[in-house]
Amino acid sequence: MALVQDLCCVMCGRVYDAQATLYTCEDCGEVGTLDIRYDLPAIKATVDRDEINAVERANERLNSSMWRYHELLPIRDLSQIPPLSVGGTPLYEAPHLAENLRLARLWVKDEGVNPTASLKDRASAMVVAHARAMGYRRVSTASTGNAAAALAGITASLAGELKAVIFVPKSAPVAKITQLQVYGAIVLLVDGTYNEAFDLCFTLSQQRGWYCRNTGINPYTSEGKKTAAFEIAESLGWQAPTAVIVSVGDGSIIASLYKGFRELQELGWLDEIPRLIGVQAEGSNALQQAWKQGTTADCLQAIQAQTIADSISADLPRDRAKALRAVKESHGAFVLVSDEEILQAQPELARNTGIFAEPAAAATLAGVKRAIRAGVLSATDEVVLLVTGNGLKDVPAAQRATASAGTHRVHHISADLEAASRTLQDIF
Repeated sequence: MALVQDLCCVMCGRVYDAQATLYTCEDCGEVGTLDIRYDLPAIKATVDRDEINAVERANERLNSSMWRYHELLPIRDLSQIPPLSVGGTPLYEAPHLAENLRLARLWVKDEGVNPTASLKDRASAMVVAHARAMGYRRVSTASTGNAAAALAGITASLAGELKAVIFVPKSAPVAKITQLQVYGAIVLLVDGTYNEAFDLCFTLSQQRGWYCRNTGINPYTSEGKKTAAFEIAESLGWQAPTAVIVSVGDGSIIASLYKGFRELQELGWLDEIPRLIGVQAEGSNALQQAWKQGTTADCLQAIQAQTIADSISADLPRDRAKALRAVKESHGAFVLVSDEEILQAQPELARNTGIFAEPAAAATLAGVKRAIRAGVLSATDEVVLLVTGNGLKDVPAAQRATASAGTHRVHHISADLEAASRTLQDIF
């Protein structure tokens, strides 16, 4: 294992052996999620930042993916890495959008180009690599869609070696459920909420000896997701933007970004950590309320989450301790956006960048606007929007968004040339 030191509870600081198969702290329970910690001084002494892309130069698949940073990841044997190329996603500068928002610079990182069309592929690739190394035959997860699709797709790439067992609330978008079926996963539609699916998945996994990928409680998911932070930093010449904006449900992505940026800073590869601004839907605002009121993670109460952005709908965020830490220690903030703002942001993002984002991912653009109005961001700021999933994940939501925008409607024309020409005169 790449200089892994131990597992450490984010709540009480209890330390566990790095080889232990643990999900949360034995003392703190589920709120006590674990950090995988590294011997960073030893890594710093042996790994040169400017040579990171040369480590696997002979293997282009690794060099162009998240695994280019394998010396900063908990991976013993590179042969355990699943075959699909995950990560290495583009960071596009969006000057027109920056001008519209009156920001100094703006970039959009498009995670929708990953194999199953979301950032969750990073977490699943890491979990599957670890599960293979540990000899598991079944890997399970509860998900509203993206994490499930990611796990199903990554395991499918191994052609039967591992089987994915997926617990999905029956309210998940049809496109996401269809993805699971196409990949051949065992799909269990739960007649309940995401939180109920989560608890059911974890309990049955413990009983049946499955490795559980559940977001927030599996520390290896963070190790995959943090590579997005590595890529942002490297793409910007190892300089941090002023802020990174990310949508937040369970809190795992924002927590993982913080971990990635912090490790780069401790290695001396990055001078400072960007401010992390978490965007929550008004109908799924547990973390924003806790941050605003100063509520600690162990006192946070479940809500009844309801939002069009299913990927960030969470009654009780599972990685709440790390998410609150990420915002506090990066001097960031949480902002709230309405479902209507999310729907408006979806076509606006697409028409200004060419990136089709699902509602939860488009929420970042709505969140930037809220942050600017609140004075959290200003005209001198350089900002990265992390777009976590592709819009094809939820086409009905996109149809609602375009209908709400009230522009660029579909025009019906005759197949007859003269009639078609008359119609075009009215359009143009």
